[in-house]
Amino acid sequence: MSVHPLAGKAARPEDTINIAKLVSDYYLLKPDVSMLEQQVCFGTSGHRGSANKASFNEHHIVAICQAIVEYRQTQGITGPLYLGKDTHALSEPAFASAISVLIANGVNVVIQQDEGFTPTPVISRLIIAHNQKAPAELADGIIITPSHNPPADGGIKYNPPHGGPAQASITKQIEKRANELIAQQCQVVIQLAYQEAMQSSLLTKQDFISFYTRELAKIIDMQAIADAGVCIGVDPLGGSGIHYWGEIAQRYGIQLSVVNPVVDASFSFMPLDKDGKIRMDCSSKYAMANLINMKDDFDISVGNDPDFDRHGIVTKTGGLMNPNHYLAVAIHYLLSHRNWGKERKIGKTLVSSSIIDRVAKKHNQPLAEVPVGFKWFVDGLDDTSFAFAGEESAGAAFITKAGDTWTTDKDGFILALLAAEMLAVTGKDPHQIYADLAAELGQPFYGRVEAPANLAQKQKLTNLDATSIKVDSLAGDKILQVMSHAPGNNAAIGGVKVVTDNAWFAARPSGTEDIYKIYAESFVSEQHLQLVIADAQRIVDGVFA
Repeated sequence: MSVHPLAGKAARPEDTINIAKLVSDYYLLKPDVSMLEQQVCFGTSGHRGSANKASFNEHHIVAICQAIVEYRQTQGITGPLYLGKDTHALSEPAFASAISVLIANGVNVVIQQDEGFTPTPVISRLIIAHNQKAPAELADGIIITPSHNPPADGGIKYNPPHGGPAQASITKQIEKRANELIAQQCQVVIQLAYQEAMQSSLLTKQDFISFYTRELAKIIDMQAIADAGVCIGVDPLGGSGIHYWGEIAQRYGIQLSVVNPVVDASFSFMPLDKDGKIRMDCSSKYAMANLINMKDDFDISVGNDPDFDRHGIVTKTGGLMNPNHYLAVAIHYLLSHRNWGKERKIGKTLVSSSIIDRVAKKHNQPLAEVPVGFKWFVDGLDDTSFAFAGEESAGAAFITKAGDTWTTDKDGFILALLAAEMLAVTGKDPHQIYADLAAELGQPFYGRVEAPANLAQKQKLTNLDATSIKVDSLAGDKILQVMSHAPGNNAAIGGVKVVTDNAWFAARPSGTEDIYKIYAESFVSEQHLQLVIADAQRIVDGVFA
């Protein structure tokens, strides 16, 4: 996919959405579930769509929430449900719809005290903390967010009592029931008027911000950051954690500036992403252009996506870090500076850089390679058999300083603050630490390309296996392995990974957008990487033919 000529430039008026029409369409358009594009479909991170396309509308949300209520009943989940939302335009009406259904069904719902925004990792932490104290009345959660998707999109994801993304066995039940309810025009959905629901004794408001801020000392050396005087610049990208940073700075006495305090559902302040669209992707140098331009003003600069489950790290010495490079650095630093006391796995997705494999080997820690999707890390983080789990799209989590579970979902706060801790403790920023690692372990050249793919093409990619690959070499090297299942848990990749001595590529469809992705890496050179990508694209084209 070529880079748009306006990528990294300020959004123009014509690039922004009509919020009034979008919200009107949320209520007025009714989905037709005989059309695949309008069905409830949980991808790698919940159901996403747009009201304009009748793929994220009131019927979707009330049906999904009713299906979640029924799932809770079958599982005997009787504790509170923590409900959060991000700053996308559709999150507000979806939040109201969710409350109206959950309260009507007798669910104890807990929300932020000012009815404000709540990041994904905060919901996960709340669930885990509650269930550790009250295992007889298990809690779960819902987050209304499409993550980093464009402003016209909406999203909803369910976190069961383990606190992380729901497994496919759960989401398939929710999908099936929700689509049945929509096909019946949601006539059997139990729902209260919003005002009545908001006045119900079943609704509780809590100060999530203070709770989460206090908890951070369990996982990050906040005192080291304060004592070293590390100066941090933060761009929340208009996201749900925007009001957390001030309290974090005040509580721990750290030097922190929020460089962009704006919350605007049109996200008109965002530079355009690589395809010319507004997208709050904190791993994109185009979307992060504003913060990158300020890199010399701070010791460390950090950005997050709207639900704060992803992180972007900017250093004076290297600008925006490649997410894979930062994952490798974070793993190396934690294994060097945490006394966790026993062998634990390092979790990575199979499209993450192989330098992570080399870092794990350097520290004599086992590696677990799983398919794309953070749900594959939930069990390991829950029982702390995983010390760290990360994916190439700049999402990760790790255990507390004491070796306990912190979260079973991605947490952009802790990865951002860890970068400041690294600088405070070692005197080197993450980019400098990465340079040392690459000099020792080898320099990887990593790339990712995207291209449009319709549903039929995406299905073909999903069904790829070893027999689909008709060639025996890749970029001049002999193919050693073709994987359709991940070695860490033998789960289906939903695509294919091809490996040689010097390189690899993986091809898979996006679970949330009408595109496919090719991930590739070479430990030879940038030129060799481009040969790998070219060969990979020819293989995918052959599948589509």
